[in-house]
Amino acid sequence: MLASCMLHGGTLPSLPSPPLFFLRTRTLSLPFSCRGTLLSESAERPRWNRFYLHSLSARRTLLRVAESSEVTENVEEESSSAPLKHSIKIPVGDRHILVETGHIGRQASASVTVTDGETIVYTSVCLADVPSEPCDFFPLSVFYQERLSAAGRTSGGFFKREGRAKDHEVLICRLIDRPLRPTMPKGFYHETQILSWVYSYDGIHSPDCLAVTAAGIAVALSEVPNTKIVAGVRMGLIGDKFVVNPTTNEMESSELDLMLAGTDSAILMIEGFCNFLTEEKLLKAVEIGHVAVRDICREVETLVKMCGKPKMVEAIKLPPDELYRHVEDISGYELVNALQISSKIPRRKALSVLEEKVISILTEKGYVAKDQVSGTTDVVNDKCDNEDEDEDEEVVSDGEVDEGDVHIKPARKPIPLLFSEVDVKLVFKEVTSKFLRKRIVEGGRRSDGRIPSEIRSINAQCGVLPRAHGSALFTRGETQSLAVVTLGDKQMAQRIDNLVDTEEAKRFYLQYLFPPSCVGEVGRIGAPNRREIGHGMLAERALEPILPSEEDFPYTVRVESTITESNGSSSMASVCGGCLALLDAGVPVKCSVAGIAMGLVLDTEEFGGDGTPLILSDISGSEDASGDMDLKVAGNENGITAFQMDIKTAGITLPVMEKALVQAKDGRSHVLYEMLKCSPPPSKKLSKYAPLIHVMKVKPEKIHLIIGSGGKKVKSIIEETGVEGIETQDDGIVKITARDLSSLEKSKAIIANLTMVPTVGDIFRDCEIKSIAPYGVFVEIAPGREGLCHISELSSEWLAKAEDVGL
Repeated sequence: MLASCMLHGGTLPSLPSPPLFFLRTRTLSLPFSCRGTLLSESAERPRWNRFYLHSLSARRTLLRVAESSEVTENVEEESSSAPLKHSIKIPVGDRHILVETGHIGRQASASVTVTDGETIVYTSVCLADVPSEPCDFFPLSVFYQERLSAAGRTSGGFFKREGRAKDHEVLICRLIDRPLRPTMPKGFYHETQILSWVYSYDGIHSPDCLAVTAAGIAVALSEVPNTKIVAGVRMGLIGDKFVVNPTTNEMESSELDLMLAGTDSAILMIEGFCNFLTEEKLLKAVEIGHVAVRDICREVETLVKMCGKPKMVEAIKLPPDELYRHVEDISGYELVNALQISSKIPRRKALSVLEEKVISILTEKGYVAKDQVSGTTDVVNDKCDNEDEDEDEEVVSDGEVDEGDVHIKPARKPIPLLFSEVDVKLVFKEVTSKFLRKRIVEGGRRSDGRIPSEIRSINAQCGVLPRAHGSALFTRGETQSLAVVTLGDKQMAQRIDNLVDTEEAKRFYLQYLFPPSCVGEVGRIGAPNRREIGHGMLAERALEPILPSEEDFPYTVRVESTITESNGSSSMASVCGGCLALLDAGVPVKCSVAGIAMGLVLDTEEFGGDGTPLILSDISGSEDASGDMDLKVAGNENGITAFQMDIKTAGITLPVMEKALVQAKDGRSHVLYEMLKCSPPPSKKLSKYAPLIHVMKVKPEKIHLIIGSGGKKVKSIIEETGVEGIETQDDGIVKITARDLSSLEKSKAIIANLTMVPTVGDIFRDCEIKSIAPYGVFVEIAPGREGLCHISELSSEWLAKAEDVGL
């Protein structure tokens, strides 16, 4: 009744205090009590207070209804309008993926869901309203998470909520980040965040390649002024057939796992591992994958034209063009000389001093360009410049001005130019990069004096740590890795709790550490950052194909690579050092592998070259920062085991990649040859400090005899013999881990006796008598195993009873 009365313009029934409220045209007069405040606290009228409390929701409804007619119409339109969904189906490989936008996450700059089978990845892109302080990198952050609920699971640990990103998720964050950065324009400083979640996983279609594509589509639909649409695919090699986005079942038999991202015209990123695949097959996989990426990008263009947001081009702020010329004028020969210093630390210090000088001049003192008038007077011929005279001019001669008279303009003090410190720093870095590239192209020599294909000097030592199971110190130029191998049993394996990975533990893993001291700096030490996780995984994948099978070598292997010096290619130094450390630990590897990092100067014509891209072998840190490519390749003379490529320009083509891979193969061969000179060489035998692992096979039905009730028997064996652990498997495999041979032999004997099956003709000596019966004695032929020795077997003479044998 209350609501109907008010809607028809009437008044409430006559009520005592509190005052009444009335509906008027476009306004509503309400007492304060209608906002949830009680004006009367008298005990004589509690029913009215209760009435006003109970009708509070109705009163708030009336407040909304009583707004202006325009607002009401807008509210009705918004409430009645459903989210406008845009979707496209894109053919990828032998199936389609579905891309949808507009129905989820509408407050983000852009959001999409990408579906493959029943796997769904949701990705959003958001931008900060205010630009951050200008810097030399694009302020982009990426977060990727695989919700275990996507597969109907929950965490097996104590905490059931997803928390810190797992290593697997960090690697996918890097896969999303790396191809997007080269497409971002310089001068755009609005912090950008990409969030990606796996909301559904069917166990068949992997979500990581979908996440790369979803991020590229979301950025293309957003206001971020990127230059190209980015998409990504996974490539597999099953038999002789290359498969685009293979299923998880297909990947089990694939010789190649390649993640590729790019645009419709170029390749931006590749990463993966394989089993000694040739360069030709890898290039073929990249070629087929780029065709799939190109098709995706062209389909996405249609979606962008349909519902993409205008790009924030006006937000791009670049340093003044003249600042580049001024920085070059000031630095000049000093910059050239600094770049010729071969050692990293002295060169860095010289560049730092020069940078401070340039900053001081351009931000504090002010700079006067050479082409400006600087304290001298201009002598101007009257005949030529008569039209440019002004009233400030003075004539040398008295009287009338004759033709040919000379005029002298008064000297004008030039105005010093000042620029912001941030712009000067950005420009100085670009100018330094330009000078370095020019020196390489024009002079044919790099900062340390090498030619483009030359590799730095290599030195290797094994057995540098006496108590470690295996160790190696690998030095290449100013990059050095200390690799340490630790061997253990299954208890040392790395446990995995991922959405996609089905294995419970990894028996081989490599951990990479990059302390700030390796570059002569002071910094934070703590949990591994994303770069350390990524470099460690690359080195791990490079070494994994050379490891023996678990049947041949039942150890869990941990490799730890600590970078003690760094001037480029530290991850590839970890591959070389890790391989030598494995040999020193006595791991029977299939062969040796090495890694090398390749660089690129793409536009050589700009620096006086013929336009042919220049490939650099074994790049240093400055060449990595100033170059156009960072291609890491690991393997041996026969093939590739792992690879990773990042591009810092708009992308490269297949011919350029082919040339880089061929040059990288020559570089790997050289590094492997130098590794053979290792002094002291690897021991190639198990360390005396390494645990001993013995594998024995028993009948599966006998396993319970070893374990015992509640594990009591196996625990008693461990305590009795002093071994470190006994692992049993349902198929009858028993692994005994011990620190010394004597304890190992004791446990072997006990387990053999527990599980042995007596056969006719076996002889058992020195058996303990457990009980005596009239017809013979029961003796223990093995722990827990008793047998009857008949009275007729106790003596060659006749016995009336078993006790008489001792008489």
